[in-house]
Amino acid sequence: MIKQPVNFENLSQQVIATLNADIDALLNHASLPNPLQEACRYAMTGQGKRVRPLLVACGYHTVEQSSAQIDFELQSEALSDLMINDDCRRAMLAVEFLHTYSLIHDDLPCMDDDDLRRGRPTCHIKFDEATAMLAGDVLQTLAFEVLTANIEGFAPIADEQAAKLLTVFAPRARRMVSGQMLDLNAENKQITQAELEAIHRDKTGALIEAAVLMGGVCAKASSEQLPSLTQFAQNIGLAFQVQDDILDVTASTDTLGKPAGSDEGLNKSTYVRLMGVDTATDYAKSLFVEGKQAIEYSFGPQSALTALADWLWQRQK
Repeated sequence: MIKQPVNFENLSQQVIATLNADIDALLNHASLPNPLQEACRYAMTGQGKRVRPLLVACGYHTVEQSSAQIDFELQSEALSDLMINDDCRRAMLAVEFLHTYSLIHDDLPCMDDDDLRRGRPTCHIKFDEATAMLAGDVLQTLAFEVLTANIEGFAPIADEQAAKLLTVFAPRARRMVSGQMLDLNAENKQITQAELEAIHRDKTGALIEAAVLMGGVCAKASSEQLPSLTQFAQNIGLAFQVQDDILDVTASTDTLGKPAGSDEGLNKSTYVRLMGVDTATDYAKSLFVEGKQAIEYSFGPQSALTALADWLWQRQK
């Protein structure tokens, strides 16, 4: 059979619609007092790209399509009927809750001290530092709760499946925090490319790796398939950070939705500072190409993950 190309625009729209409805339901489930509830909703409902939940869904789709051996072009079919089971919905929520918590804390005055995120005031500016800190704390705990709890609107998750997902998720959540510490330690220092990559394979790449692998786990990826998913995720995670460094110096604040040049202001080491824009762009492209090749090796061309990689390569923010 010849696979039809994935209609990524339709896929992403349906993933995001499903995710947004689930975020609303989960925050209702949490029954938080105000202003904590308001702060969590504010942080979770900004105009984010939802890259990590998309990685979960595309990882699931890529493995599922390969297992089913079907022709597929996502057009108007309901994604919830065709491609996403409730375990996958849980994983999508987990990675977005954890990611948003990290952004709230990253923006605080004690870290990057940013006042703009996703085109509007950061959580601590909109509310206050204490509320923002607690909002981040709650979202972090919800990220783990959603992978284990009985929640209205979701089928119960099997204990074995929850354990598999947590085994992927928890250590990479820890690595994300470790990467943030390494990033803070590196401010006002000259570091090597190897040291910079060690930072970002954890700070940025760990959660991207978790997202792809959790999607694969939800689709029952085989032990032979997991290395290709891991290689893809590691390459895309690093490429994503290289792109961020490039956009920080080439895009405007209006386009980014956050302050342009913020890394320079904090005297951080970046790929642009180490390589220059042109070489960094070439490096990012090579990482994308190698990541796609890893997926094509195990799953063939025209998968959801390769479509997502192409979309990420074209991003402007």
